[in-house]
Amino acid sequence: MSQADPVPVPVPEALNASDSNGTEALNATAKFVATPEGTALAYGSLVFMALLPIFFGALRSVTCSKSKNAADMPETITSRDAARFPIIASCTLFGLYLFFKMFSQEYINLLLSVYFFVLGVLALSHTMSPFMSRLFPESVPNKQYQLLFTQGSGEDREEIVNYEFDTKNLVCLLISSVVGVWYLFKKHWIANNLFGLAFALNGVELLHLNNVSTGCILLGGLFVYDVFWVFGTNVMVTVAKSFEAPIKLVFPQDLLEKGLGASNFAMLGLGDIVIPGIFIALLLRFDVSLKKNSRTYFYASFLAYIFGLGLTIFVMHTFKHAQPALLYLVPACVGFPVIVALIKGELAEMFRYEETSPEDAKKEESSESEKKDQ
Repeated sequence: MSQADPVPVPVPEALNASDSNGTEALNATAKFVATPEGTALAYGSLVFMALLPIFFGALRSVTCSKSKNAADMPETITSRDAARFPIIASCTLFGLYLFFKMFSQEYINLLLSVYFFVLGVLALSHTMSPFMSRLFPESVPNKQYQLLFTQGSGEDREEIVNYEFDTKNLVCLLISSVVGVWYLFKKHWIANNLFGLAFALNGVELLHLNNVSTGCILLGGLFVYDVFWVFGTNVMVTVAKSFEAPIKLVFPQDLLEKGLGASNFAMLGLGDIVIPGIFIALLLRFDVSLKKNSRTYFYASFLAYIFGLGLTIFVMHTFKHAQPALLYLVPACVGFPVIVALIKGELAEMFRYEETSPEDAKKEESSESEKKDQ
């Protein structure tokens, strides 16, 4: 994957963390027993928040795949990228674990806060942009701007940054900056979730798998990764507890008792949303390519995700232990569409489907036009 992509892909993490007494909580600073109502509200909210970026990100990925704007072009994940990703994610996760063991969490999280502040503002602004285009008053002039940085001069001049934006984008950036300042100084869970949802939606929209086989390689590799780091070691849960960054969605289980100041959280890692989400988005684009005005594979995989996440929560709540969500999500999200394809006799067609990157599509169009001219 290109390093130019502005949206980080968070590594998957356990659905929840638990203290030594089995109490489900993000932090293990106090003994807390959630009420059934509080638990149901927290889990239900996490499921609902997880579905939002997958559904809307998948819809926006269809438009994104057809975009000719360089800023909106997706990053295509190849089979080589998919095979390497679990190794890179493992090294990153273990590196963070060592950092938290060797250095003060305060200074590490301060640096991460500034880093994710910038990324969060950009991601949230990009997320809000389509909605702002509909809500922006027509009476207000929408001026166009261009931010251009070049290197060299004359024929040797090379563009480094060429970003076009308008007044609507500036309004989105201003609103996102307010949320960013709120997160930076207060670390409030609502601000964390706003950034987290923006990261997840941008990830599903802008990260594209080139085919179903690549998706299976990626999901299969991260399935092993998630199970090993959660069940085999304490690395995943330790990093999840220590890492103060919007790479997870959280919801307080004591909201009914303490209101917005609640502090005992259930959580869901963004990787458990983005990784299955980009596979679900691929199946939606496959549905579109069939030109049958149906979204069979998208809905099958979307329902499979709901089933897998619900099963994760059930097992976690029953055994009072952090669960690797991909253990349940991967078989469901891959198995359901494959069964549907077998029933419909479209399995070979589904695995033959190949999505070309916008750059490759442009090359094909130019080569075809050259052949016609000749």
